[in-house]
Amino acid sequence: MNEIDGLNFKKLLEQAHIGIVIHRWDTSIVYANPAALNLLQLSYEEILEKRSTDSSWCFIDETGQKLLVEDYPVNKVKKSKERLSNEILGVINRFQDEVSWFLVNAYYEGEPSETNSFIVITFNDISDSKKLFSFEDIVESAQDIVIVTEAESIEAPLGPKIIYVNRAFENLTGYKKEDVIGETPRILQGTLTDKDSTLRIRTALDNNQAINETLLNYDICGRPYWIEMNIIPLKNKYGKVTHFAAIERDISERKFHLEQLEKRNKDLRELKRDLVKIVEDRTHELQKAKAKLEKLAYIDPLTNVPNRRYFTNQIDTLIKSCNRRGLMLAFGIFDIDNFKKINDTYGHSLGDSVLIALGDYLNSFFRADDIFSRYGGEEFAFAIVVEQPIDLENLTQRLIRGVQSLLIKADTVNFSITVSLGCKLCDTSQQVNFEKEMKHADKALYQAKASGKNKAIIVYPN
Repeated sequence: MNEIDGLNFKKLLEQAHIGIVIHRWDTSIVYANPAALNLLQLSYEEILEKRSTDSSWCFIDETGQKLLVEDYPVNKVKKSKERLSNEILGVINRFQDEVSWFLVNAYYEGEPSETNSFIVITFNDISDSKKLFSFEDIVESAQDIVIVTEAESIEAPLGPKIIYVNRAFENLTGYKKEDVIGETPRILQGTLTDKDSTLRIRTALDNNQAINETLLNYDICGRPYWIEMNIIPLKNKYGKVTHFAAIERDISERKFHLEQLEKRNKDLRELKRDLVKIVEDRTHELQKAKAKLEKLAYIDPLTNVPNRRYFTNQIDTLIKSCNRRGLMLAFGIFDIDNFKKINDTYGHSLGDSVLIALGDYLNSFFRADDIFSRYGGEEFAFAIVVEQPIDLENLTQRLIRGVQSLLIKADTVNFSITVSLGCKLCDTSQQVNFEKEMKHADKALYQAKASGKNKAIIVYPN
């Protein structure tokens, strides 16, 4: 008798350090050794009789692209009836969302049929050699913003879908990673985002081409910022574009603070001939004029607070943000009590001084995340995020007391002013109609006026 005939081959399988899984020809599993169970982090009961079509399997190729069921090793061997050698694939851990990488071999035993053949899969863990260090850790800690999207389905309004953003993205935009995964980068665009720039980006994506672009985006609170972006296509090992990666840098300071740009280019300008210097100076004047016009479009020139146009433009973004975060939203309107009497008694010049003083106070009173504006005449409006109703009550009382403490100085007399305020608190889990809610707030304002002025009336959700 041959010396190896007495070996216990099942014991050899049990002691092997590589994973071994045996499938029937219908792909159901009849055996998995302890090494396989350990590598796949499954129990014997969980893996036994499991088929390749089981939805709990999640395999990816070397590029991170999810494998189709027909591309699983067992199905490849079954279809081709040929040995599979040294194929690298990743298995996503169902509990920790981590990837383990394996070098896989597969072959069939017996005659291919439903009853007389088995498919044997062997694999060993190559995660350490596959990932000597974490590129994701590097990208996550980078100062530049990184966004990765799917390459499929880039059509508006839902595509392309975001699958990854780094910490720099969260810091700049205020969005949390979990808020934007599955969303489209279009949520960052707004009223002043240049349509020609977005069209150039769309054309490049359609053609799977890289592109550099400068774009105006908006953060979670609706505040604008400029980015310089470089979008590149990512290909799998077969040359197919599967994703797009955008590397972005915040250039708002460079874009809006032209004095710093002037300083950086000072030495260069001094070397240019007089004609070039004249052209540059004229360019800077036009840029400053443009920036001033952009500011005038959204800032009330008398009070230096945002105007009604800015207020209405930001409302939709704030409503969506509150809905996504499960927070309430309050709309408020207030105006100066007896303002007509002040104008009639002291003149319109002093009335303007009252509005200016109130504007200065409001700029310091409201938080960076709040939206407020001069809504018209002596009337002002605000929209704020509210966690608890008591927070809104405290804020309105602080506002009323703060305005009353202002000292208005005239040539011959010093006096104080009061305001009456109406407010509507909204549950953003329900449909929020801006115009309707502002009418509720306006009605509450008139109730405050009718009941003695210098007070706030809040209307709560039903």
